[in-house]
Amino acid sequence: MTDQHRVIPIFIPQRACPHRCTYCNQFTIAGQISVPTPEEAVRTIERHLATMSANAEVRVGFFGGSFTGLSLAEQDAYLQVVQPFIKSGQVCSIQLSTRPDYISPAVLDLLKRRHVGIIELGAQSLDDGILAATHRGHTAAQVEEASGMILKAGFQLGLQMMIGLPGDTKEKAMGTAARICELGATFTRIYPTLVVNDTLLAKQYEDGLYQPLALEEAVDWCKDLQLYFEAHHVQILRMGLHPSRQLLDGSGYLAGPFHVSFKELVLTAIWHDKIADIVRHSAGNPVEIEVPAGELNYAIGYGSANRKTFPEVKFKMRDKFL
Repeated sequence: MTDQHRVIPIFIPQRACPHRCTYCNQFTIAGQISVPTPEEAVRTIERHLATMSANAEVRVGFFGGSFTGLSLAEQDAYLQVVQPFIKSGQVCSIQLSTRPDYISPAVLDLLKRRHVGIIELGAQSLDDGILAATHRGHTAAQVEEASGMILKAGFQLGLQMMIGLPGDTKEKAMGTAARICELGATFTRIYPTLVVNDTLLAKQYEDGLYQPLALEEAVDWCKDLQLYFEAHHVQILRMGLHPSRQLLDGSGYLAGPFHVSFKELVLTAIWHDKIADIVRHSAGNPVEIEVPAGELNYAIGYGSANRKTFPEVKFKMRDKFL
């Protein structure tokens, strides 16, 4: 029996992608410039495995670029380095991220033979106007076609989305979420758009042609997305960008809703609404709210925001009041 799930990440920033989306600078986002060789990937896997429980269920993930845009020979070179770890039982499978227009029968055949179990597509939006405005280089129909091919071939499907891209609205974002669920995704990741240095979006921002979401707007959009995906049994693996050094110190981006605890802000907002509804129907009586242990921090709120807003509320975890 496993006691935990772990993914060993190997980042291949912009290694295979000839496109330059208006918002994209993978070196800033991933916090990495060098591209690892297959030999370096082996050392990365060994280093991570040395710190993991023997009972962990471990996958190797190739992230940061468009993995299946590599030649089949290059893809196989990376995939081959994982095979001995799979054979020994130290790693159970592989997952990777790629573009929807880089999926083909030949690619899927190779991935299946090399024990890839999960394929994530960077859909970003399922609105063709937004895709065109951001120079994505593919259409919503191509996302749909690739998703169908992936599921038919027996892989788990992940569909990543972004919010606040040029031309985006909350209604369009919810429409993308609905299509992600309809297309059969098991999970998603939600990334608020940031204005990253050395991108076309940065120039559009500086010229007054683009305005990113405010942090409060992004939290509000993601609050509704979180509830929608929960209701449709699609797991959100990540909400908000990974805090690379360039994002943390502000040197890598100009504007946009970055927060090191973005997901906690969203879950705090969801609990705020739950608590407000309970208080509204309490007729002035004392309020005690029983909270699952795993959500207690969110109920209390980021920076104790909910406890400060509702000082009359006691949070109950099992037999303990907080």
